[in-house]
Amino acid sequence: MKAMLLAAGRGERLRPLTDTLPKPLLEAGGKPLIVHAIERLKRAGFTELVINLGYLGERIEAALGEGRAWGVRIVYSREPQEALETGGGIFQALPQLSDPFLAVNADIATDFPFATLPPADFGLAHLVLVPNPPYHPQGDFALAQGRLCLEGEKYTFSGIGVYRKALFGGCRPGRFPLAPLLRQAIAQGQVTGQLYLGYWSDLGTLERLQAFDAKLRRGGKPCKTL
Repeated sequence: MKAMLLAAGRGERLRPLTDTLPKPLLEAGGKPLIVHAIERLKRAGFTELVINLGYLGERIEAALGEGRAWGVRIVYSREPQEALETGGGIFQALPQLSDPFLAVNADIATDFPFATLPPADFGLAHLVLVPNPPYHPQGDFALAQGRLCLEGEKYTFSGIGVYRKALFGGCRPGRFPLAPLLRQAIAQGQVTGQLYLGYWSDLGTLERLQAFDAKLRRGGKPCKTL
């Protein structure tokens, strides 16, 4: 199964750092965020990677090349100057992906065991949820007996999911979000999920990036503030 790293975002909340450097190349523990992600996936057995490129994407490609330094093979899905959002970005990359495929946000830090995916049985998608962080208290989706629901106690989508290409049936090229497709599939009972209680952080702000950097520099001990 191939894995896609979603790396086309602008990183507005991390300006001015991202004015001249794409967010996935920002460093924590002396290493670019996207390299941390590649290494986690490689350890889990994912060696065929697709990375979508948007803002300053040429710098990501120049830094990673074909992935040989990490024992993986990387191909790129280059998006237009106007980023395609998550749904549009994945849709454009579908010809380069397996069915099913894993998609992971390149700007998260986690010790989630990627090798456990995909689950034995799932519908159109399987999402990994996490407890709601303070900056996202409302959550995204509810979970009941291994299936996602639109009503109930909600948790936060981690940015880790396994998808079947059929989820994107009927979509057209262009810019569109992923969430409406997921909500439609959830309403049809076609999305499974799990709640992960281990380490996870969205590195979308300078404060959280600095906290992850400090965590790595002190030896990777659990950081309760993330």
